[in-house]
Amino acid sequence: MIYKIRIIFDAEEDIFRDIEIEANNTLEDFHNAITQAFGFMGNEMASFYTCDERWNQDEEIALFDMSEDGSNVRLMNETFLEDILTKNNPKLIYIYDFLSMWTFFVELADITQKEDGRAYPNVIFSFGELPDSPPEKKFESDPNTTIDFDDTLDNYEDLDFDENWN
Repeated sequence: MIYKIRIIFDAEEDIFRDIEIEANNTLEDFHNAITQAFGFMGNEMASFYTCDERWNQDEEIALFDMSEDGSNVRLMNETFLEDILTKNNPKLIYIYDFLSMWTFFVELADITQKEDGRAYPNVIFSFGELPDSPPEKKFESDPNTTIDFDDTLDNYEDLDFDENWN
């Protein structure tokens, strides 16, 4: 089976790529296709995130396990597209380069049969060019949350701080 997927850059202007890729490819294969389609070098960290229909981020699927304890992070090279991207769950979030936070919305558009003689993955449509740097993200808090900034520390001796830590 072939997945036709639209990858939309999170910006005000329309910038997207439509890619055909085999459903049995890994998310690492898909990551490589995305970086090539958008002209990235492919040498930065990246992650996919599962999400709901409103793009609320859920589980991370990372390119590498960067945790110190070898935790149960799902990895791209062990996760297949067909296991994570389905008609019932057609959306993912993709973040490339955690310092710059290039953010993309990924959506399954169609599932078709493989065509003989066609190489996959395949960019079938490209619209718009990426800017030199990603737009700044505006992180907003819940307006109903209040923070009390009057709670100051007057005595640092009570903090149990080891002055000779190094």
